[in-house]
Amino acid sequence: MKIDPAIIEVRNNAERRRFEIEVEGHFAFAEYMIVNNERIIFTHTEVHLELEGNGLASVLAKHAFDYARAYQFNIMPLCPYMASYMKRHPEYHDLLMPGFHLG
Repeated sequence: MKIDPAIIEVRNNAERRRFEIEVEGHFAFAEYMIVNNERIIFTHTEVHLELEGNGLASVLAKHAFDYARAYQFNIMPLCPYMASYMKRHPEYHDLLMPGFHLG
């Protein structure tokens, strides 16, 4: 399935604690936990097989990191994809939780 990531809507499903994209009943999502209203921990990112190859994980990461910036959260990227995205995008390095290393 070919998807244009520029027109994808990401929603914050606060009840399920994840940012998600839904396309034709298939989901891509990035799960998170907010701690003490100061830190957001990204624990898992997943893109349904039908949606892979469309850059949706990057769309999720950008949206999630922009959300963290808007709410002044430090980011703790435990999810390997989120840590990798942060490594590749220095514009978000200032959000990295103090003392947390990307490896």
